[in-house]
Amino acid sequence: MKNKILSIIAAGALMTGATSCIKEIDPQTSYATKDQVANAPGAFDNAVSAITSTLAGQFVYDSGDTRANDFGLPAFFLMRDVSGQDIAYPYINWFGAWYGADHLGPSWANSQYPWTYYFKWIKSCNEVISLAGEEPDADKKAGAGRAYFYRAYFYLDLARMFAQKPYGADKNSETVPIVTEKTAVADLANNPRATNEEMYQFILSDLDKAEEYLAGYKRENKYVPDQSVVYGMKARVYLDMQDWANAEAYAKKAQTGYTLMSADEYTDQETGFNTPNGAWMLGLTYKSDDPNITKNDGDSSWGSMMCIEIDPVASGCGYAANYGQPFCIDYHLYQTIPATDCRKKCYVDFAIDDMATRAEKLEALSAYSAHPDWLLDGSGTAAHGRGYIYTVGGLPLKFRVAGGEAGRANQYIGWVVAVPMMRVEEMYLIEAEAAGMQNEARGIELLTKFAKTRDANYEYGTHNEAYYNTSTSKFQNECWWQRRVEFWGEGLATFDIKRLQKGIIRSYAGTNHADQYQWNVETTPEWMNLCIVQTETNYNNACTNNPEPIAPSGNSAPYAW
Repeated sequence: MKNKILSIIAAGALMTGATSCIKEIDPQTSYATKDQVANAPGAFDNAVSAITSTLAGQFVYDSGDTRANDFGLPAFFLMRDVSGQDIAYPYINWFGAWYGADHLGPSWANSQYPWTYYFKWIKSCNEVISLAGEEPDADKKAGAGRAYFYRAYFYLDLARMFAQKPYGADKNSETVPIVTEKTAVADLANNPRATNEEMYQFILSDLDKAEEYLAGYKRENKYVPDQSVVYGMKARVYLDMQDWANAEAYAKKAQTGYTLMSADEYTDQETGFNTPNGAWMLGLTYKSDDPNITKNDGDSSWGSMMCIEIDPVASGCGYAANYGQPFCIDYHLYQTIPATDCRKKCYVDFAIDDMATRAEKLEALSAYSAHPDWLLDGSGTAAHGRGYIYTVGGLPLKFRVAGGEAGRANQYIGWVVAVPMMRVEEMYLIEAEAAGMQNEARGIELLTKFAKTRDANYEYGTHNEAYYNTSTSKFQNECWWQRRVEFWGEGLATFDIKRLQKGIIRSYAGTNHADQYQWNVETTPEWMNLCIVQTETNYNNACTNNPEPIAPSGNSAPYAW
């Protein structure tokens, strides 16, 4: 059903008006004034905390408690990643719109998701920046630095989601309107979309301030940024801009103080990708009292979608674990990972489905989990009777539940996990790619050094399959393959496809992509260019929009590798 949607950005704050899915807000009373905030005890610190208070755990899109894709920034990781080829989504449900390029036009509620979330977060940043002033006092510098960092983070995401062409292909491609703490209400009705060039310069300006204000700041945990994370964001920005020298330099600076995940850490059955470690630069975390955990059986959460080891008897919950709706690794991508690469252990071998007996399957699955019967039954076999997937091949065990056996028996413990937003591995791969675009031999050396931490037998050139189009060199294809495998499920896939101007391949012999969604698209799919919500263009006369994407009709002819 189409939803009436109203979005109003006011003086650095976005107030979302309502529909059947969004709670109605009075634009005159939905946020505190600057004077009200400034005069409240602990106001500034509270405003700083508010920036990240809804990154995870809260129902921001809908005040109800039943939307299973309304769980913060990690939901956008999945929305983006299922748009490509590396995640197969055999049972089409909460993320089906993005997997199937369906109902993504400006008049549909799905377009409201990024607008509601991202501009709410930007509003919080603008409030802190406004309170801090042009020259923040010493006790406000760190808070201001965090606000500038996150505003840059959110606008970079928006730019990459909405621009029809990446920065490297078209500096004039339009992103989204920029709203800052200085934007007047009168300007909102005539606020054009910033071009890539304008947006990226704005982002770099914010990051410059963040770098200055976070100098010397010692954070208590990895759920807030420090100066090293600012360096990491600059590396991302310069990579997009194809400013290879700066991308390399900042990626190198960002590595200081961090260590690459070891193979054991990467595949740890207790703490794998649920607990910050020496490689995590920035993350977020769900808390036991978050609405996403306490309501709707916890099913409106990252853990429900990505953590598949939940007891089908003691709990019985979880879209991935017990409802037969896991996000699986693409069959072909899995097949390209050598057996000697530790990352292959994060996904169940497709060959297990061909074993003759249940006993054989359970024995093979015991290499992945202490509860192989849950994988076999909870993934949707007839024996379990609840799911829809009748195979185990490609099931992900990259993201583990928290709390050990207690967490596996109780989702209210198991899904209280942390999720990485930036890891140092990304910096190593940015450094390698950026170096290689200046001097290929140097880039190959850096890439090989990194790849051997995952696969001691790695040889450069192994992963330059013929299906890659000619938009990038053999070297960049190798870098991309490493990124695809390393960051599977972490929200970078669509950004890389757009940045490198790649197509996607879902149709081929043995594919595990859903029937009627097995598409091969030679150029970057239009559905990766999100539409601006219709009411923004209705009320903002200067705001253009992207074309409404049209999904391919039926399966494509299978691609021959």
